This record gives sequence, C-alpha cells and structure tokens, in this order.
Amino acid sequence: MVRRVGPANAGRLLGRRFLVGKPADGLYPVRAAGLARPLYVRPHSSDPIVFSAILRNETYGCVGDIPSPGLVIDCGANVGFASVYFLNRFPGCRVIAVEPDLANYAVLERNLAPFADRVKMVRSGVWSHPAGLKMNEESYRDGRDWARMVRECRPGEQPEFTATDIGTLLAESGADRISILKIDVEKAETEIFARNYESWIDRVDVLVIELHDDECRNVFFRALSGRPFQIREAGELTVCHRQAA
Repeated sequence: MVRRVGPANAGRLLGRRFLVGKPADGLYPVRAAGLARPLYVRPHSSDPIVFSAILRNETYGCVGDIPSPGLVIDCGANVGFASVYFLNRFPGCRVIAVEPDLANYAVLERNLAPFADRVKMVRSGVWSHPAGLKMNEESYRDGRDWARMVRECRPGEQPEFTATDIGTLLAESGADRISILKIDVEKAETEIFARNYESWIDRVDVLVIELHDDECRNVFFRALSGRPFQIREAGELTVCHRQAA
C-alpha cells in the first residue's frame, strides 16, 4: 500500500497540522478531513504513511462514484484507514473489516469504534477454505506493520486463528451483493483466487486489489477471465468495475 514514501519520512507526517492531542497508550491522535473524531497511529510504524496515502491522498478514490453502496468488505484492513475512508465517503454503507495481525487489529478496533453501528470487525485471515492460520514469521518486503503475511499451520502447530472466506462473510452479512470488495492481503490473493471463488465473485460490483507480484496477477486475472469487469490500473491498485448486462 503506497510504499513511495520511505520510513525515514513517516515521522514528518505526524506534524502539528495533524496531531490533535498528546499520545496515550503508545498511540498518537491525528485529524482527518471530514471526521469529527481523531484517528490513531503508532509512531515508528507504517501507520503514518498509510494514513497519508488513504485519508490525505485518497488512494481509494479510484473506486469512483458508486450510487448507494451497501456492503463493503475490507480484506487486510490493517489499522482501519480504508474502512474509515469508505464509511465516511459513503454514509449509507456497512463495512466488514478483516485483519489478522493482533497489533494491527488492536489499533483497528480503536479507529473503528466511532462507527460501531455500521462496522463488523473480524480478526482473521481471508483464505479460500477453512483452515488454521498463523502469522508468517518470515519478513515480507520491508517487514513493517503493513506487510504482515499469514500462512496455513503445519502439522502439529496450534492455529492463531481460523481462516475466513469471502463467501462466508457475504452470507453472514445478510446482503445479496458486495458493493465494494477491497483486498490488500500481502500475497494471500493467490490463495483467495485460486479456488472456491465462484460462489461470490459474480456478486461483486467493484473490486479494488493490490496485486503483489506476477504470480498474484496471473492467479487473479485467470479467475476474472470471461467475467464482465472493466479493469484498469490506478497506481499500485487494480480496479475492477462490473459492467451492466
């Protein structure tokens, strides 16, 4: 998610223009345009960069104008900034925010608390099938908070959490369709789009995804092949709009 701003510059994003109070519990309160309450970032983390990308530069503005979106599913919600963006931009939508990393999830809960009546938070990894998952010990990319990966448990390992899948999230929501499906899951897209996607993919109206390498791209575009999506690139994101029949 927008790695053009290096870690050395992250602290600059916590200047006086954005700070709205003193840090507490290791979190800095920061202001975002259009929000009555502050959001929270961790210093010396990727949070300030993601905050700037999503809520200042509107990375997810690429979804365009969507009339009356209903369900938004945020896969790889990190600390909740994309969920906040969608909740604020589309006041009638509901969001399911899924994040596996425990430290990220704790900040996610803090940031999404003001939207409690419109959001469901799930600590899990999005996968293609039921499985026990763990956070991957191997460092990915820069190894920072935005780059945490999950993996299936090996024989004899104790799961940290149980995988969830998009079809289950949709069924449990009570909605018929997913208005916006946002996916930024650090290569788990190869698992999500390799199998068992047929039950939900045709019920997605807008899909916005970060594809992390050529393998991810190949698996993803194979799954979308022959389906009526208009696809374009927007920076590091691939944006897919379903075309009317």
